[in-house]
Amino acid sequence: MKKVWQFTVGSALGLFIFAASNAFAQWGGGYGGWGHGPGMMGGYGGFGFIIMIAFWVAIIVGIVFLVRWLATSARGGGSTESALEILKKRYAQGEIDKKEFERKKKDLL
Repeated sequence: MKKVWQFTVGSALGLFIFAASNAFAQWGGGYGGWGHGPGMMGGYGGFGFIIMIAFWVAIIVGIVFLVRWLATSARGGGSTESALEILKKRYAQGEIDKKEFERKKKDLL
């Protein structure tokens, strides 16, 4: 569940930044209507550099989360068998005897 949450938050953050950057790019006017807006840095003043850094940090963090999520999902994310099923399988394969099986079963339940 944590991986799904991280992927969702990372995707939402990336989508938000993408939408915000497109909204600022559609400013229009300015220098012959080329969409740069008035003034240096497209009208952001001193914040243009900070927005650019935040954008690239968000992109890099999103990529890291995506790679980690893909790597853990490719590994299988762990066993889906319960402890009792594993215990039954070990008993059926003869790894443990009936006395040990009953003792461990009692511990589990």
